[in-house]
Order: sequence, then C-alpha cells, then structure tokens
Amino acid sequence: MEYKELGKAIKQKTDLLDSVLSNTKETFTLFRDTAKEIIDALKAEYPNYFFFNDRSEAEFEIRFGADILLFSMHTNVFEFSRMHEVMKLPYIKEDKERSFSGMINIYNFLTDSFDYNRDYDLGYLIGRVFVNKEKHYFIEGKREVGLLYSSFNTSIVNKKSITSIIVSAMEYANNFDLLTPPFDQVKEITVGEIKQKTASKRFITAKRLGFEFQQDKD
Repeated sequence: MEYKELGKAIKQKTDLLDSVLSNTKETFTLFRDTAKEIIDALKAEYPNYFFFNDRSEAEFEIRFGADILLFSMHTNVFEFSRMHEVMKLPYIKEDKERSFSGMINIYNFLTDSFDYNRDYDLGYLIGRVFVNKEKHYFIEGKREVGLLYSSFNTSIVNKKSITSIIVSAMEYANNFDLLTPPFDQVKEITVGEIKQKTASKRFITAKRLGFEFQQDKD
C-alpha cells in the first residue's frame, strides 16, 4: 500500500537526519574540548587574557583580549539549495544524502558588549562549519577561516582540523579591529540618556562600524 512506502521514506529520512545530527553533536563536543584545551594552555602562560565559558549544551565561548568567539550549534539539519556551489561537486552528485549537514556557527563579539550589557552592539558571523553523515566538513567564512567547497570530499573532522579552525578564528578576530564610528552618527545625545546613564547603550558599537574593508568583499 502507498502509505507503507511513505513510512519507509520517512524512516530513511529520519535515520539520515539523526545520523547527521549525531555527527554534528560529536563535532561540537570536540570543538568544546579542544577550545578549552587551547585556552587552558594559553591561560597558564597569560592568566589574565584568556577565558573559557560553557554557556549551554549547544553554546560555549572563548574570551581573549577584547574579543569573544561564540560557538553555537544548531539543533536542526540543513540541505543546500540547488544553486549552491557545493551541490555541483562530484562528491555530492554521487550521493545526494551527503549534502545534508549540521551547522556550527562561529560569531565574533566585543568583550565589553557583554560586560557592559550593550544589547545593541553587533557581532559578526565569521564562519560556519557544515558536517555531513560521513563526518566530512567544509567551512563558509572569511578568507582566514573558510575552506574551498572542493575540499568537502577529503576534509574529515578530527582534532587537528578542529584546532586549525579555532586558531584561525582567533587570529582573524584578533586582527579584525574596532574603528571609530562616523562623527555624524554619534554627534547627538539627549539629556535623558545622560541622566539614565544609557548613553553607552544607545550607540551601537561594532568592529568596522560604518566602514567596508577588503575582506568583507571576498
């Protein structure tokens, strides 16, 4: 009967998604453990500059200098659009199920944005890691963090690759500087804001605010 074929199709799809999500969770755990190991090693030498904070089962952050890198795992599995470059790879054409991927996002924030509760400050997505059913991965991101799509068939999650991603993300954040916002954007403030001590919250602070730089064009 038709509904039996439907049941089979639903089971196959569910098993696939469960497999991908399981691999993504294992990858995120490896990210967490490796990040803590890196931060602990650096903190032993520079005690006041490096910190690790476990925020939840699906989020953790590392703090270094004026920066925070927030690692966040999405609990859903995604498919790429037919127009995405990754869908053109022979690796995917051989087995379309390989394109279903879990996702781990890497955001860069200013430490002060959290410490001073500046809720309107901006963070930047500097990379997102996609993991499939075979524990292959690729990264979309800034030039220092991202990998070519063509490496999807050969890049396998392991401690060495995870270490490289974390170190590259830290290097990118450290070199991604905060610049002064345009004068006209911040030239006015109300008496009420000064009295309520909300001036620091009114103005959005973000790296390169109001400016475009070459790496954002890549």
